[in-house]
Amino acid sequence: MKPLSSAEIRDMFLRFFESKGHSIEPSQSLIPKDDPTLLWINSGVATLKKYFDGTVVPDNRRITNAQKSIRTNDIENVGHTARHHTLFEMMGNFSIGDYFKPEVIPWAWELLTSPEWYGMEPEKLYVTVYPNDEEAKDIWLNVVGLPKDHLYEEPDNFWDIGEGPSGPDTEIFYDRGEEFNSDDPKENYPGGENERYLEIWNIVFSQFNHLPGLTDNKDYPELPHKNIDTGMGLERVVSVFQNAKTNFETDLFLPIIRKTEEMSGQFKYGEDPEKDISFKVIADHARAVTFAIGDGALPSNEGRGYIIRRLLRRAVLHGRKLGISKVFLKDLVPVVGEIMKSYYPEVLENADYIASVVEAEEVRFNKTLADGLSLLDGVIEEAKANGGVIDGAVSFKMYDTYGFPYELTEESAADAGLTVDRAGFDAEMKAQQERARAARGNTASMGVQNALLTDLKTESKYVGWSELTVDAAKLTDLIVDNELVDSAKDGQAEVIFDVTPFYAEMGGQVADRGVVINAAGEVVAEVVDVQNAPNGQHLHTLNVNAEIKAGETYKLEVNRAYHAAVSKNHTATHMLDQALRNILGEHTTQAGSLVTEDGLRYDFTYNGAVSAEKLQEIEDLINEMIIENLPISWVETDIESAKKLGAVAVFTEKYGETVRVVSIGDFNVEFDGGTHANSTAELGMFKIVSEQGTGAGVRRIEAVTGKGAMDLFKQHDAWLNEAMAQVKAPQLSEVNDKIAALQAQLKDAERQVASLEQKLANQAADAAFNDVQTAGNFTLIATEMAVESMDALRATADNWKQTTPSDVLVLAANLGEKVNLLVAASPDAIAKGVKAGDLIKAIAPAVGGGGGGRPDMAQAGGKNPAGIKDAFAQATEWLAAK
Repeated sequence: MKPLSSAEIRDMFLRFFESKGHSIEPSQSLIPKDDPTLLWINSGVATLKKYFDGTVVPDNRRITNAQKSIRTNDIENVGHTARHHTLFEMMGNFSIGDYFKPEVIPWAWELLTSPEWYGMEPEKLYVTVYPNDEEAKDIWLNVVGLPKDHLYEEPDNFWDIGEGPSGPDTEIFYDRGEEFNSDDPKENYPGGENERYLEIWNIVFSQFNHLPGLTDNKDYPELPHKNIDTGMGLERVVSVFQNAKTNFETDLFLPIIRKTEEMSGQFKYGEDPEKDISFKVIADHARAVTFAIGDGALPSNEGRGYIIRRLLRRAVLHGRKLGISKVFLKDLVPVVGEIMKSYYPEVLENADYIASVVEAEEVRFNKTLADGLSLLDGVIEEAKANGGVIDGAVSFKMYDTYGFPYELTEESAADAGLTVDRAGFDAEMKAQQERARAARGNTASMGVQNALLTDLKTESKYVGWSELTVDAAKLTDLIVDNELVDSAKDGQAEVIFDVTPFYAEMGGQVADRGVVINAAGEVVAEVVDVQNAPNGQHLHTLNVNAEIKAGETYKLEVNRAYHAAVSKNHTATHMLDQALRNILGEHTTQAGSLVTEDGLRYDFTYNGAVSAEKLQEIEDLINEMIIENLPISWVETDIESAKKLGAVAVFTEKYGETVRVVSIGDFNVEFDGGTHANSTAELGMFKIVSEQGTGAGVRRIEAVTGKGAMDLFKQHDAWLNEAMAQVKAPQLSEVNDKIAALQAQLKDAERQVASLEQKLANQAADAAFNDVQTAGNFTLIATEMAVESMDALRATADNWKQTTPSDVLVLAANLGEKVNLLVAASPDAIAKGVKAGDLIKAIAPAVGGGGGGRPDMAQAGGKNPAGIKDAFAQATEWLAAK
């Protein structure tokens, strides 16, 4: 077997399958596009689901890729095992209804063993197959020539994730030698729990359809189009070629580990198994964080952002175990970029931006960490007083809020002679995972193929970029209830015309609307939606009101007003994209959009809210371009020529050999297939309606143009006129002065109310201070006051402190649906073990709330005014027990 670098292994895999007629699909963004079932792209096939379920038929049914992926379901194993990673690359070859077992199995053997390619020793390769898959067994033994003692039947070799495509699979293992045998001889076989036989490739034969209600795969019907889905983990196979004990001793990780050694200055990798875990965690997490941020995700407290924050914090904590107390992860970003630059040059190109995000988050965590360590000290002290066990919910809060891995809390507890309730921690973790799954929804992970649409190969030409009426369009395919029919008289139908002016929904832009007219000039149907069929045709959804027939010719008319409004808003989306990059920075990337008749919605990655000043700059820039009346033009050309024109490509999009490039003067040039205004002046005006966050590191701007902007200004004008009337301003310019005067009057009134309230409180306090009760060894004043704020209670407590007529003071304010509680303790009471914070925690549940505070003063809120008397009674009992 020849020695190869990770870059050579990846390149050789892709070139091999390219030689077998496969198209190389570029590695897509880690952030899933139009897939609510996934938090991250987690496999090589995840970005190809639209091909496998038949939603889209690819130009080439043979595809190969090396896809970056993230999985964090077993993050705690990273560093403790030889091959667990959060970020990994999955290399694969895929057939979408093209070749099957007779081709793919011999190809796999050729790539692995041919001297021209990987050149592995055939005698070191072993294979597992599904017991009932006689065809796969026959090909391995009689076509490939695999020795019978190298073939194992494995009942688990059946890929099935629920309803949808499924099928048997075959796995290929590499024998690393007896020195990697398991201590348990029974496990020393391909597929057993051992390090000797390393699985390097899995080939799934997706040939069955798991229908609802079926539980036995023997009953699954066959798919109309059989597929091949394979996966070879780059990190694993590199460890084989580089004779590495684990994946971490390869050129994918060692440079990161060496840089970490340098920053540690105290420890070396390979000298201490415990320290090695930290080196591995840092190397793994640095890769994942770098790629995730590079693809537009940002640290936050939810979704993808939460995962990034968690990975980064784990790495920081492991850095401390290596003696690294300074900010250091940012220095690993360019190291990751250098390792991956041959296939992912964008990481190194964006290294400065990625490092700046990492540094800001690391600095933020270092501040949080100090607070967390203080909290941990308190948790330990509390556990000592409560049986020596740290509550599972508390340890989960340490993990979830402060980023403390469970192991760190457990280690700190052990040092103090305590234990942690692991079952309670696991229960909290499970509940959080279920909440996350619920938030993502229950959309099926992969749809079932629609054979009718997949097999439709009718030609359909779109002419709507220049024509909004087609006088003679032949209705080639008429579908009702998923069946091809000859005619339809009413109801809804789906149709394909040989030529159409109707834009199909794509890239966030909604479809055109309009009518279908017969030869007699009658409107026979309304076009209510248009989508792309699997083979690229425009599939029109019609509301039919008179008979239409397949094979006949019709006139198609787009609703011009609707089309123009949508087109203007689409042009505005391009201008907004450019303005954001000009003003906020090139690192802002599109994260989604919606373009309708009424306005536009644009999602983009950005760390933090956009200031009002920046929003105004963005709006002003776009309106300047509108005033300049920039021409809007488009050309069709090859992709390389388009790039020379300076066209911006969306990295996650796949482009064909011919692309359409839209230019808005010299302001913006982009790859685009949508419809646009003829010039920027047609937009009339651009107005931002709102800017807000929608998720982890993603902001959303909603805006309007043209008539939408005019209507918005009319509404604003009406609101201003109403405000002018309400404040009795004779003209608009005086509204602000009138409002300022009213605010000043209101503040004066509030001060007078507060003063009167305080006088009433003082009078009530004087009476209450004479009503001193005895509670055990302590004296207590407990009274309900007719005040409206916690400030009034605090002022009363301050008066009480002047004379301390009792050891303890308990005050309550009934606010209707809410309650305010305050407890104060005298210095003598504190010296005898009475703490206001402890007492408030004991009585607050009586009013349906909770709270806390210092030993001398504490406060709480609640929602049950009826419980005030109970709270007072419990305060008496609590003090009496002291």
